[in-house]
Amino acid sequence: MQNIRKISDSTIRRLSLYYRALSNSEKDGYFTVSSQDLAKKERLTPAQVRKDLSFFGSFGTRGLGYPVKELKEKIGSILGLNRSWNVALIGVGNLGSALASYKEFQKQGFHIKLLFDNDPKKIGSSIDGIPILDIKQIGTQLKQNKIDLVIMTLPGHTAQGVAEEVVRAGVKAILNFAPVSLKVPEDVFLRNENMAIELEYLSFCLKNRNNPGKHA
Repeated sequence: MQNIRKISDSTIRRLSLYYRALSNSEKDGYFTVSSQDLAKKERLTPAQVRKDLSFFGSFGTRGLGYPVKELKEKIGSILGLNRSWNVALIGVGNLGSALASYKEFQKQGFHIKLLFDNDPKKIGSSIDGIPILDIKQIGTQLKQNKIDLVIMTLPGHTAQGVAEEVVRAGVKAILNFAPVSLKVPEDVFLRNENMAIELEYLSFCLKNRNNPGKHA
């Protein structure tokens, strides 16, 4: 398999789309699916589907398509969904609480083991049986619980300092919802999810919906 750094973010995102499309096809009772079927569901071209899959090996049989169950399992393995990941969530506000209660994470192998906050009123309480710990315990608790991935839903002015503590604890993957772009070492995988930017994109599209050429 190619080095992960050489595979584009868009390719990895499309793999997630294929995985969900295949899961739905399996639920609907389909045994095989073609690149054209996958492309149509995700508004892509069959060539794009075949190119994305070719990064990771040879799949399916020409003229017969892809076995749905087999391809779903292989993509799941590529995405790391065939194992369990220990997750910690830092910042139990409205968004953090909603993410902590989201049941689909566990179905995909992401198990939220730790919750952290700095609000004395929240520390000591729990969400779905997971206790909320003092944010000052991050370093020790992340190491002791062998956390693989951290989700951060923090105010922008505190996020960088907390991220540095997370990195010092040995965590190599961070999903950041704070409205700032974090700086982390090259060996740490970081995703910045800024919902304000996504809303601004949609706002632009709505404003210019009668002039589609402007955002082609």
